Amino acid sequence: MATDNCIKSREYLFGGLAGTLPMPSAAYTDRIKTCQAAAAMPNVKDAYILRDGGIAVVPKQNTISATAATLSQFCDTYPTSTLRFLSQKDLLLNRSLPDIVRISSTSATTCKKVKGLDY
Repeated sequence: MATDNCIKSREYLFGGLAGTLPMPSAAYTDRIKTCQAAAAMPNVKDAYILRDGGIAVVPKQNTISATAATLSQFCDTYPTSTLRFLSQKDLLLNRSLPDIVRISSTSATTCKKVKGLDY
């Protein structure tokens, strides 16, 4: 089940194995719901909570229209979050859960910016 990696990534972060977390633990607890909702989206194969608080997803279809639809749906629901799509290259370079959790979401456009709320 895709939501398993949401739980596993949160447990990994809380286990202290990812080092000092940049956000309070309550923020990661809140992210579990966001991650699970993202995992349930039609074009999402898997989802993770990232160390920096973003949500990473593995898309089922990596097309422009499928990605845009997923991003739009996610940002409509979670306008203050960041969704990072993991490419095949990301997955080849980062094969384990600890590697994926450490991927930065800073290269992804925030939902605030997508929705024109980030001036």
